[in-house]
Amino acid sequence: MNGKNDFLIDWSGRSFDYSEEDINSIVNAMKHADPLTQGKYLNQFQTDFGKYNKTPNSFAMANCTNALDIAAILTGLKKNDEVIIPAHTFCASAIPFGRTGAKIVWADIDPDTRVISADSIEDNITPRTKVIVIVHLYGLMADMNPIMDIASERNCLVVEDCAQVIGAEYNGEKSGSIGDFGAFSFHGQKNLTTLGEGGMLTVKSDEHAKLVPGLRHNGARPYEYEREHYWIPAMSNVDLDIEGVWPYNFSLGEPQCALGSSILNRIDQMNELRIKRARKFMNAVADFPELSFQKVPKNQKHVYHLLSAKYNGTKFGKTNHDFIKLMVYKYKIKCIVQYYPLYRYPLFIKMGFGQHNCPNTDDFYDNMISFPFHLWMSEQQFDYMIDSTIKSLKELRK
Repeated sequence: MNGKNDFLIDWSGRSFDYSEEDINSIVNAMKHADPLTQGKYLNQFQTDFGKYNKTPNSFAMANCTNALDIAAILTGLKKNDEVIIPAHTFCASAIPFGRTGAKIVWADIDPDTRVISADSIEDNITPRTKVIVIVHLYGLMADMNPIMDIASERNCLVVEDCAQVIGAEYNGEKSGSIGDFGAFSFHGQKNLTTLGEGGMLTVKSDEHAKLVPGLRHNGARPYEYEREHYWIPAMSNVDLDIEGVWPYNFSLGEPQCALGSSILNRIDQMNELRIKRARKFMNAVADFPELSFQKVPKNQKHVYHLLSAKYNGTKFGKTNHDFIKLMVYKYKIKCIVQYYPLYRYPLFIKMGFGQHNCPNTDDFYDNMISFPFHLWMSEQQFDYMIDSTIKSLKELRK
């Protein structure tokens, strides 16, 4: 079963439907933006995001990986330094830091919250550790207070990978506002998406923030001296922001920025719908303890980018693959397994990062299920998925 039409509920690469206001914002920018990049819509999106997220130094990027690339540069990581990263995440969380030449040290996840734990960081930190990458996953943030305490004690910088948690909160603080850097994704599957790609970098230090525009846009900048004629020697200058570091072009187009501002106006309402649906699903299967979901601490707001679960069918002699087979072949619902532990991928093994001690990561991956969870799924479809899940769980108990 590979064709899209084989599924009654497919795994969608489109998180939600755009509103008329969203569409009008794009059309307006298409008609009136001049220039079509690095203009007023970029500035407005960055301002709007900064106000929403309480992160004044916010910089729109072409994607989240670009945001992580610049964060990795600004941390100053170099060869023989170490960076702690959870292995349960998408590969883009680690690749930008691997590019610096630093050694990647894999951290484990907490078995209940399924995000990086302070205990695992403590177990892996050494005098060479310079950076800790915190990946908030599925819509839930990591337990940040003990992590920030460790970072402060060891003089480490903290990068929050917030690709899946826009709007999530920890003790009332938004994701990306606690660590030294935050990186957000506006990919097509995320809770906020800007036409398939997009991202945002948040920077706590004003000194670091001054370096971002040049690194993001080819080192371009105005001339710092008064010129008699604006065209002499050229329209703009190009220079280094960090000695010896080449700049990039990670710019986000004006229509995408206009769309981002539009969606920010209703991101909380969309997140509330996700929360409502997730709770409905979890309540409906509460009588089946073999299917467990992320534990959400009382001081946190989970925004359910995805609906992931762990299936423990040992008592019945069944595995997560048995469950998925029923959902796929009997009920035609495309559940998936994610994320392959990064140390199992050929890329990281070939780059010398196959060594690990992450039993919780292995256990969760080997037993996990991720359900389709796009917002445009109809209520009828969502109820069908709940009913099919219950029927599958009952069948696996026989």
